[in-house]
Amino acid sequence: MDNPILKDSMQLFAQLGRVKSRSMFGGFGIFVDDTMFALAVNNKLHIRTDRQTISTFKKLGYKPYVYKKRGFPVVTKYFALPDDCWQDQDAILTHAKQALAFAKTEKEQQSEAKPNRLKDLPNLRLATERMLKKAGIESVGDLQQHGAVEAFKAIQRTHSSSVGLELLWALEGAINGTHWSVIPQTKREELASLIN
Repeated sequence: MDNPILKDSMQLFAQLGRVKSRSMFGGFGIFVDDTMFALAVNNKLHIRTDRQTISTFKKLGYKPYVYKKRGFPVVTKYFALPDDCWQDQDAILTHAKQALAFAKTEKEQQSEAKPNRLKDLPNLRLATERMLKKAGIESVGDLQQHGAVEAFKAIQRTHSSSVGLELLWALEGAINGTHWSVIPQTKREELASLIN
C-alpha cells in the first residue's frame, strides 16, 4: 500500500472494528463493518458529515470533497481534515466515531424504509423501471426473485438497443441496497460471466 494517508487511517481506525478500504470516488473509501465513514483521496483524510458536524466543519474552514461525474461536479458529504490533524489522533478518532455512528444509523434507516417502486431502489431511474416492466418485472419483489442476471437477460430480450454491463451491476446494487460502484470487481466479473 503506497498511500500513506490510507495506511495511517486504516491503522488508526482498526480499533473501531473490522476495517477495510475500497476504491471509490477517485480515492479509497474506508469502511468499518461494511459501513463507509471516511475517504482517503488527494493525500487527505476526509470524514463523513451529518447535519450537525457539517456546520462545525464549515466553521473550521474544512472543505468538502468534490469529484466529477459525467463532467459535472458532485459535492460529497466527506470533508477534508487539515494536514496537521495527524498531530492529534484522538481528535481524528472522535470525528471518526461520530461519522461511523451516524453512517450506521443512516444505513439502518435506509434498510428499514424499503422502497415500493423499482425507480426508488439505488442506481435505478424511471427509465430503468420502464425497461424492467417491459421485461415483465413489475415490482421490487419481482426483481429480488429474478436476481440481477435474470433481470438483465430479460431486459436484453425485450430492449431494442444493446444494454451495457453497468446495468447488470446497477441491478445487483439495487437488489442489495447499495451503489453499484461498491460491488467488488470479483463479483462484477462473476455476474458478467453468467450472462453469456
